[in-house]
Amino acid sequence: MNGVYRLPAEWEPHAATWLAWPHNARDWPGKFAAIRWVYAEIVRHLALSEPVRILVRSAEQEQEVRNLLQRSHVDLNQVTCFFIPTNRVWTRDYCPAFVQHQSGGVHAVRFGFNGWAKYADHELDAAVPDNIARVLDIPLKQLSHGDRAVVLEGGAIDGNGRGSLLTTEECLLDQQTQVRNPGLSRGDLEAALRAYLGVTNVIWLGDGIVGDDTHGHVDDLCRFVNPNTVVLAQEDNSQDANYRALQDNRERLEFARLEDGSRLEVVALPMPAPLYFENIRLPASYANFYIGNTTVLVPTFNDPRDRIALGILADVFPGRKVVGIHAVDLVWGFGTLHCLTHEQAAG
Repeated sequence: MNGVYRLPAEWEPHAATWLAWPHNARDWPGKFAAIRWVYAEIVRHLALSEPVRILVRSAEQEQEVRNLLQRSHVDLNQVTCFFIPTNRVWTRDYCPAFVQHQSGGVHAVRFGFNGWAKYADHELDAAVPDNIARVLDIPLKQLSHGDRAVVLEGGAIDGNGRGSLLTTEECLLDQQTQVRNPGLSRGDLEAALRAYLGVTNVIWLGDGIVGDDTHGHVDDLCRFVNPNTVVLAQEDNSQDANYRALQDNRERLEFARLEDGSRLEVVALPMPAPLYFENIRLPASYANFYIGNTTVLVPTFNDPRDRIALGILADVFPGRKVVGIHAVDLVWGFGTLHCLTHEQAAG
């Protein structure tokens, strides 16, 4: 691994989890009122074992947050609000990566953020890493290749803490649809990941799932659950739009190797039945779970496969409590639990 920085795995100890309190009703047209209560449930479970740090826009919003969390029986001693404005709530993608420095301290790595190469109003989100580094008083580095900032989102990568990283070609190498880094090659991106995140081994999957607004984020698709095991979304219906891409990714993983040259263990995770709202296919996936210090929060979709997915994840996380969070309303914003959380690694 790179001798200076290391990106810890999500299951390693957290100093805190970061969230941004929902405020943009346009992200959940017709369903916004329910979203704050889903957030309260997320905070309630996380606060049992780690501090929760919430980005808010004003003192008035902080009071709203605290009132609602109190009504939901959240331990408010575990909650801190920071006046850091955002455009949207997807902290996974615009918060800095918290990396461990060789000195033992935690540093922040800022990615270039261009609104998923899709949304023009992203300036507040892009400034979040600077603001977080300032309030935490920790060093901040820019993910770069040469003198050029590299655009990336946290949901586009998933690591095992040992040097291996999952990502997709659809997201990071696309040069036509949602272009993050025009002209940068696979090798250029791998060099940046090595220098700033300590990544020595990139496992490239193909396409993400249908309905993904980000154009291929890996956290809806495939996740490390321990240093040598991943769960991979699997679609059994050959007529489903996700079938071919998920089969292709399974074949890729059969040939993939970890940083030490060993094979991956791959555990199949079912896909829920297709979920639609107003004729739009939504990116519903059990792979968008979040690993807290003692809990794994898993999106559920009023689907018979919810129980199967929760059972599989309970088996691969034997030391943690696996909790389902109702996400039928949440996914109308084109993201669920992993998308809206961001772990801060412990020092």
